[in-house]
Amino acid sequence: MMAFWLMIAVVVAAALAFISVLAWLDGRRKEREAHYRNEMARRIAEASDPAPVLEYIGRIEQAEAAQTRTKARVSGLITLATGAALMIFLHQIAPGTAVYLVGLIPLLVGVVLLVSSELFMRTRK
Repeated sequence: MMAFWLMIAVVVAAALAFISVLAWLDGRRKEREAHYRNEMARRIAEASDPAPVLEYIGRIEQAEAAQTRTKARVSGLITLATGAALMIFLHQIAPGTAVYLVGLIPLLVGVVLLVSSELFMRTRK
């Protein structure tokens, strides 16, 4: 029994170490992207015409907005599917009760994410 708990401790420690390394790598990637973006903006700004700088910044903002909208859509679909699966699962476990209605919580959260990504996160032109 002691070996089981030792194995659990090792697995948890390895998982936490892996997550911390992933978080550190993601932070480094974002820092590097920001550095290259700022360097490009500085080089464009050194030119006499400011119009390319504004166009470059606008394109970056549009790309980030589109990426945020896509992430909201995917999150909404995943949450919607989780809620539907939970409803089916709970209905099969306890067919005579209304416990399956608990699945409406994630299902409706997924609907709200999808609707908000379509209505409120539209790209501006």
